[in-house]
Amino acid sequence: MFESDDEQDATKLEKRRMFVTLAASAVAGGVLWSLRTPVVLGAAHTARGTPGEVTIVQFSDDGKRLQKVRVAKVVKSEEDWKRMLSPLAFDITRHADTERAFTGQYWNLHEKGLYRCVCCDNALFSSDTKFESGTGWPSFWAPIAEENVRKERDASLGVIREAVNCTLCDAHLGHVFDDGPPPTGLRYCMNSASLKFVKRA
Repeated sequence: MFESDDEQDATKLEKRRMFVTLAASAVAGGVLWSLRTPVVLGAAHTARGTPGEVTIVQFSDDGKRLQKVRVAKVVKSEEDWKRMLSPLAFDITRHADTERAFTGQYWNLHEKGLYRCVCCDNALFSSDTKFESGTGWPSFWAPIAEENVRKERDASLGVIREAVNCTLCDAHLGHVFDDGPPPTGLRYCMNSASLKFVKRA
């Protein structure tokens, strides 16, 4: 007729287990869904792929700073980007995908040179600021010029991060974190497939 204290405790425990299981399933489902559909937030993202002018700093292939210029953004159709890029570079630069750690061609490169955007040749990073982060991605403590990269808010993994894009063509490059070495304390964690290395002569 009436449940004993032991039976009531067992019922409460079962309800708690069911709640925890459902909550964990919802969180896991949300994470998996966010992995499928990267979402980059912010005003800069809404302007992606639209014509206009941007300011960048030009560099020679040997890393010499040339001049700051105002130039037209590089804007192409999806079909044009797909034709000129490898499938991996297309997915990363145009759709904010990420290459697997320790698989890119530059994560363990120690030669001196310049890293340009694979999409538009904009100078992005110098080997002088590259460091071994142990993450499996090429990491830099600063871009070659602040004007040449653009940061925006990224909520694609259920946490807020800062995505790094090429100012000239809006290519997704990677993310920046605040666990890097001096002097900046930053770690620009880049995808090799978004970069093109030019060896210093």
